[in-house]
Amino acid sequence: MRAVFAAFGANLGIAVVKLVAFLLTGSASILAESVHSFADTGNELLLIVGRGRSRRPRSEEHPFGFGRERYFYGFVVSVMLFTVGATFSAYDGVHKIISPAPVRSPVVDFVVLALSAVLESFSLRTGIAEANKVRGDRGWGSFIRRTKAPELPVVLLEDLAALIGLVFAFAGVALSALTGDGRWDGAGSLAIGILLAVAAAILAVETKSLLIGESASAEVQRMILAALEDGPELRRVIHMRTVHIGPDSLVVAAKVEVPEAYSAAQVAAAIDTAERRVRVAVPIAGTIYLEPDVYRPALADQTDPSIRAVLRARPPKPKRPTRTTRLKGPAPALPDAQPAPSDPPAPIPPP
Repeated sequence: MRAVFAAFGANLGIAVVKLVAFLLTGSASILAESVHSFADTGNELLLIVGRGRSRRPRSEEHPFGFGRERYFYGFVVSVMLFTVGATFSAYDGVHKIISPAPVRSPVVDFVVLALSAVLESFSLRTGIAEANKVRGDRGWGSFIRRTKAPELPVVLLEDLAALIGLVFAFAGVALSALTGDGRWDGAGSLAIGILLAVAAAILAVETKSLLIGESASAEVQRMILAALEDGPELRRVIHMRTVHIGPDSLVVAAKVEVPEAYSAAQVAAAIDTAERRVRVAVPIAGTIYLEPDVYRPALADQTDPSIRAVLRARPPKPKRPTRTTRLKGPAPALPDAQPAPSDPPAPIPPP
């Protein structure tokens, strides 16, 4: 959440400065940027509220807790970014293109844009530093698509869009000042609106997927499978389903094979032991449901996603060398062939 608070403070300061600059210059690009920054400030506030509400204890109506509040507010952020930021910026840009007006005091705009770039860069750097702590060796595109926490992708995309938007605003104001044509200023505002619409669409797609319910990552699924099968109590995992209730809460449901000779007490003890191993390996697996069953390979549907998840998570078996495999290096020397001993002559019967 450090990145969210840093972005909140930076965007609030930038929004106020841009609004003052617009009142002094009348620039459409600066007004679009001001609305963009106010929208971003509201977005960070929504993320903070969502995180706080997600920590409420479970209830009878919500037995799995409120972890998806973070996903809901992340989705609201994308809608707000589109409706408030993108729509207003595009509308104002089109209006200024149709009815152009000269930009007053462009020097003020340039100073404000430069100051905004410094503050946005600070916020983006903080977001990158926080993301690097959990990103691992994944690329940025994969991190934004696969991460289960909505706050960091929102902050990263917002800050990146804000920096690109500053470039559009600078270009619009500069071209308007050089040519005396206020339509360039409107074009800068329109470009900012399109940029915000693209960023909002990306956020909407990613947060919608989280809100519906995503499975655990491939690495976490491998850890769960290994923990379940790392003991003599269970013979194998037949199929497995996982779903994130929140970034820090995971539900695991699996059908497992147990020996047919087990009594009910032995089955219960085996399941309890396996669940403890999973919680040690994956602490966020707060809810685990294991169903004992008998494995029937002929009935396994290879197209079932829950079966494919097990096959993908299970490490491949090492290949056995075949008889046609050639050995590296010189072939070992074979012993000299010895003639097979002949059978002793049959005894001659006495006359």
